[in-house]
Amino acid sequence: MMEIKLSCCHFHFLCFLLAASLVFSHAHNHGNPANEIVDIINKNRTDQKLPHLNDSPGLGCMALQYIELCKGNCTGNNVVNCKPSEDDFTEVFAPNCGVELPTFGTITGHVIGCQKKYVEPSIAFSQVLVKDKSSLSILKNKSHTEVGVGLVGVHKGPFFWCVLFSNGQTNSTFVLENRGEGIKQKTGCYSGSSAPCSGAQKSGFAPSSIFSMSYVLILLFTFL
Repeated sequence: MMEIKLSCCHFHFLCFLLAASLVFSHAHNHGNPANEIVDIINKNRTDQKLPHLNDSPGLGCMALQYIELCKGNCTGNNVVNCKPSEDDFTEVFAPNCGVELPTFGTITGHVIGCQKKYVEPSIAFSQVLVKDKSSLSILKNKSHTEVGVGLVGVHKGPFFWCVLFSNGQTNSTFVLENRGEGIKQKTGCYSGSSAPCSGAQKSGFAPSSIFSMSYVLILLFTFL
C-alpha cells in the first residue's frame, strides 16, 4: 500500500517537472533577445569606462526596419550586402515605426550582421556584430548616447541583427507616436519594446529543454 502511495507521489512530482520544463521553454523562446544585446553593449562600454547608452525604442524599431529591407542579402561569409539610403531612414523606416519626424536625430553609427542560424545574444554580439576592429571602434565611439537593436529571421534562411547608435537626448529624439502603441510588429523584435519576438528566434524548443523533457518522460514511464 505504501509502495502505491509513493508511486503516486512520484507521478505527480514528475508531472510538475514536465509542466515546469514546458513553461521554461515557452519563456525561453518568446523573450526579447534585442534587449539582451543592449545590456551586453552597455556592459562592454561601462567595463571600458565609457558612458552607458539609453535604450531607444525608436532606434530599435528603425534597426528592425533596416534589416527587414536587407533580408535575403546575407553572403556566404555572413556579410550583409545591403546599404539603405539616407532617404530610407526618413521616408521609410521612421514612418513605419511612427517616429515623429521633428524628433529625428543624428545616427552616429551602425553595425549589422547575419548568420545562417539563430544564435544566443552573447554569441551574436561577439561573433556576428562585433567581430573586427572596425565594429569595435563603432561600439566604443564616445559620441554615442543612445542605442537600438533589431533582429529578424528569414523562414528557412539566415538571421539578421542590426544596431543603430545616436547622439540624441533621452526621450527627445526618435520619439514614437503614442509611445509606440500603434506599431504593428509582425516579425522579429527590437529593443525597448515590451512585445516578445515574433518569428525572430528558431521555432520549436531549445535543445536543453528537449533534453530535460525527455529525461522527465523517461522517469515518468519508469514509475508507471
